[in-house]
Amino acid sequence: MSDSLMLERAQRFLSALRHCQVLGMRVHGVTPAGLTLCLPYSTQIIGNPETGVIHGGAITTLMDTTCGISTVCVLPEFEVCPTIDLRIDYMRPAEPNKDVYGFAECYRVTPNIIFTRGYAYQDDPQQPIAHVVGTFMRMGKGAQANQAFKVPAPGVSA
Repeated sequence: MSDSLMLERAQRFLSALRHCQVLGMRVHGVTPAGLTLCLPYSTQIIGNPETGVIHGGAITTLMDTTCGISTVCVLPEFEVCPTIDLRIDYMRPAEPNKDVYGFAECYRVTPNIIFTRGYAYQDDPQQPIAHVVGTFMRMGKGAQANQAFKVPAPGVSA
């Protein structure tokens, strides 16, 4: 699938999610390696008014959305894929007054489940705020097929 088609799918899906519109999320980038969304810093998502640190729930929403939208970027046809399980390990608080980025990739696609992983960061992806792994249920036509679809590892040709 072309980068432009993946970008179009990601933007269309993100624009349909009202809570993401309220949070001001936007697609930052889409490549065959994965999807990056941006959560702009806002006083409305501060969890601790004394420090200005973003509430963990906003970062959880960013990462669930990033992982979820990454699924529509790897499937040959659009499918709704609801979250089955999401685990987030917080490494450190986000710095106040800075946007947060969420990156996710699909590392395994089966006939019924899609496995994702990713991280949240601000300035440097090598200094993550959080790590995430998620599983998503396939509900489209592809889920009915009895064929496994495997996403190649980054840098490995299919």
